[in-house]
Amino acid sequence: MKRILVVEDTEDNRRILRDLLTCAGYGLIEATDGGAGVRLAQQEIPDLVLMDIQLPVMDGYEATRHIKADPTTSHIPIVAVTSYALSGDEAKALAAGCDGYVAKPFSPRKILGLVRQILQDG
Repeated sequence: MKRILVVEDTEDNRRILRDLLTCAGYGLIEATDGGAGVRLAQQEIPDLVLMDIQLPVMDGYEATRHIKADPTTSHIPIVAVTSYALSGDEAKALAAGCDGYVAKPFSPRKILGLVRQILQDG
């Protein structure tokens, strides 16, 4: 079973992603701040990280840079999932090391399609 780390501080958003991804057969690991997200990525080595940008402790850009700078986690694809949908934000997320970008509110079908594409699951 492929495992996805969801780094998201809003319970409603975590619940939506949890329901969507567990129903699709993925294992979920959850963190509510950027620092915990980095630690869990290093401990659990998930197959994918869905990273919110506006997070307590450490924002998603910084957390992404930490994960990508660590040789044990640098291979893990990271998708920014954010309500920061302003011009230039996608470029900023990609520059920080994100492999993809999804604006909130997101379409469950779109995010599931992106997850499957990145993990090459059909």
